[in-house]
Order: sequence, then C-alpha cells, then structure tokens
Amino acid sequence: MKQLVQLGGGYGNMRVLLRLLPNQLPEDVSITLIDRNPYHCLKTEYYALAAGTISDQHVRVSFPEHARLSYVYGDISGVDMENKLVRMKDQDPVPYDDLVIGLGCEDKYHNVPGADEHTFSIQTIERSRKTYQTLCNLPAGSIVGIVGAGLSGIELASELRESRSDLKIKLFDRGPRILNAFPERLSSYVHGWFDENGVEIVNNSNITRVEPNTLHNHEEQIFCDAIVWTAGIQPSKVVRDMDVEKDASGRVILTKYHNLPQDENVYVVGDCASLPQAPSAQLAEGQAEQIVTILLKRWNNEELPAELPKIKLKGILGSLGKKHGFGLVNERSITGRVARLLKSGVLWMYKYHNG
Repeated sequence: MKQLVQLGGGYGNMRVLLRLLPNQLPEDVSITLIDRNPYHCLKTEYYALAAGTISDQHVRVSFPEHARLSYVYGDISGVDMENKLVRMKDQDPVPYDDLVIGLGCEDKYHNVPGADEHTFSIQTIERSRKTYQTLCNLPAGSIVGIVGAGLSGIELASELRESRSDLKIKLFDRGPRILNAFPERLSSYVHGWFDENGVEIVNNSNITRVEPNTLHNHEEQIFCDAIVWTAGIQPSKVVRDMDVEKDASGRVILTKYHNLPQDENVYVVGDCASLPQAPSAQLAEGQAEQIVTILLKRWNNEELPAELPKIKLKGILGSLGKKHGFGLVNERSITGRVARLLKSGVLWMYKYHNG
C-alpha cells in the first residue's frame, strides 16, 4: 500500500483530499493527514474571530472521513527526505511514499526588536483566540494598534470597529496610501470608510521597535493598550529549516509539476510554495487541483502533460465589517454591499461543499 502523507490541513491539502475522495483514490493508496488541530480551520476568517464578531465554531470545518484516510494530531519537527519520514515531536515518525507539504505561514517580523514578544497575532487559531481574549477584555477607551494595512489588517480593523465602537483603533501602513497595489478607487473607498468610522490610518509609518504597550514609529513613541501584528508572512519553520532551494521570500522553488526539483515525491502547496502570484487560499486550491492530476498520473504510470495551465484566480474580496466590502473580480473594482455579499456567499459555498 502506497502512503500519501499530507502535512497541514489547510486550504490546499483539503482540496487534495476532496478531489481524491471518495472515488478517485487508487485501491493501493492510503492517506495520512498530519495537523495539530482535529479540524480544518478557515484562516481567512481569523480576523473576525479575533474581533469577537463570530464564534470559534464558525472557523472550524470537520475533516472528511474515509476507510483509507487516517489522521495524526501533533507537532511536526522536521522532514527526513533521505529516509522518507516525517519527524514528530513526542511521537513516532510517519513514513511516506508521496508527501504534500501544506504547512502555511507564520508572522514575519522583519527583524523589528520586540515585535514577536509584544504583539498579538491572527496567524493561527490558537493565537487568534488569545488576541480575541485580549481585545474583548480591554476597558472602554483603550487604544489598539494594528501594524500592517494589508487585507488582514484592514479586515481586522474594520471588524473590531463594529465589535468595539468604544475602542480607539490606529492602523499603521508603510505606504503613502493603504492597498497601494490596488486601484486608487478601492484605496480611496476603504480610506473613506475608515474616516467615517473613526479608525485612524497612520501612513508612511516605519515601526522600528516594539516595547510593552509601545510602538516606535520613526522617532515617535506611541502608547497602545494592545498591539496586533499583521505586517507580513513567511513560510512555517519546518519549511524554513528544510535544506532545499528557496526564493528571496523563503518559499520553496518547485518544478512545473509542483514537486521539489531533486525529489518528485515531495510536493509543496500553498503559502510555502514559490509561485508567480501572491499567496492566497484560492491559489492554494488551484495548485492542489494540479497536484492531484500529477499524483494520479504518476500512480497510474501515465505520461505527464508537457505543460500545466496557468492557475486562474477569480479575484480578491475583502470585508469592511458586516455590511460593506471591496474587491477586484475579473480585474473590475467593486465596493459596498455587493462586495460584502459576494464574500459572504463565497464563504457559505466553501463551508457547504467542505463541511
């Protein structure tokens, strides 16, 4: 029996499972998924969990069940490619014939002193829960600093504004305008929403140090009762520790078939993979579709396609609280209630098809 082992139960590996099961998995292949949590987590919704506008249960989806699918819950310490083993902390190693690494990302602190120790995070469900407890327990009038005005920072700031109208929220952005990579119309719309709702945007910021309850922006010290870091990501430590070729962002360089150049049995999906597009759940799912195609052909000793099609992304959607949103769909800017309804619909469809 061949062993397909998946590291991480995120968007990419969930799509692999749902394409192979129940009917496409060859009779001589079994699957083991390794994750520290006994459920799939909707990471794109952690901002709402941290802000307290949805419950913990809303960001969890049950893993599928199948006779030849098993689970190992725990922490991964490393990948031994020479011996084809996944090393576990305080557990026996897990052998594999094929491996799909989908371990996601962690916060990147850009060597800012104190950032790791003195800020909260929404990168894992555990850390999002801690962030929620802290933000929920702040007294009225407290100041919350959010470092990083990308999609995560914007959604957290807007959701927190609706959850806690009594808080003072400061959103720090390195650029001259938020969403600098997006059309100016979208940037202006989001900026206007924050102005109307009393969220202070600090443009052209440069956080040089973080101390307990204090941000150093350039030479200015800014007091905050809580600080949340949403200013960049990097691949998980397990992947960072692997002795494989990586790009400038630390993501693993792959062949066109999504496997390591030196090992056709090891694939990388999602945030840890070096791809032309920016990391996203949608990109991980598109990549997973192609990995399933390659796995099935290799298992059946069939010839691989000369080229794989470019992964097409439908667009990006962001929320501004529960009633407003923004996005790019088929390269068209959309704002307001339509964008928010679209995002809610996408989430509902995902949970309906995966739960």
